[in-house]
Amino acid sequence: MTAAQRVLLRPITMGLLLQSLFLLLLFLLGSCLHPAAAFPKGCYPSEEEGLKTFRCSNAQLTEVPRDIPNDTNKLYLDFNQIPFLPRDAFRDLPLLLELDLSHNAIARVESGAFQGLAEHLHSLDLSSNRLVSVSKDVFSNLKAKVNLSNNPWLCDCRLQELIRAVELTADSSGGIVCDSSTQEEHVGKAFLQVIADTDFCNVYKRTTDIAMLVTMFGWFAMVISYLVYYVRQNQEDARRHLEYLKSLPSKQRRSEESSTISTVV
Repeated sequence: MTAAQRVLLRPITMGLLLQSLFLLLLFLLGSCLHPAAAFPKGCYPSEEEGLKTFRCSNAQLTEVPRDIPNDTNKLYLDFNQIPFLPRDAFRDLPLLLELDLSHNAIARVESGAFQGLAEHLHSLDLSSNRLVSVSKDVFSNLKAKVNLSNNPWLCDCRLQELIRAVELTADSSGGIVCDSSTQEEHVGKAFLQVIADTDFCNVYKRTTDIAMLVTMFGWFAMVISYLVYYVRQNQEDARRHLEYLKSLPSKQRRSEESSTISTVV
């Protein structure tokens, strides 16, 4: 290659080198802004029907993942092994419209778990988990339609209050079945069918009232018994003292009797 050819090729070589360096710089910047390691294995963002979606279905998760994009509209965490939902689990997702937590191992939901979702969330799926009892306060101010079917529910006043506090999704109420109950005959029956004839909260209130009355009666009986014992004991002491005085010489006896009678009176 001649010197002239080398001179002509030098700018081309430099241009290619600069282009490669520029592409490498863009790649490194992209990796810093959107690191691949930010999302758990099996999770990925997408767009469905114009809504920003984040899918973690069947990703073997044992907790709600962090670093979910805060502009997510639909979040799928179904078919995992998540055991409970801590407070503020979704607080950084103000635009969330749909949340699918079905087919997990959720047995406990802390108060405030859905805090921050009240304004926009319209669909919450908690079906096919391990929920036995949940406070109605967990869903406080939540306007979303909730699916609570296929959980091992304990049918009692707490569940009755919960069902009255939430709006169930269409056709999901029949899937809320008594796995256990304060009354054995309700086991295996749909909860809405049971509460058509039984008011668990009234039964609980009557039981509580009876227990309170029994306790009050017990205390009252103890007070009366103590007063009766106290009066009888004083009378017995006074009788024994008078008998003792009778055994004394007459002059001393009259003096002691006057003192005893004054004390008794």
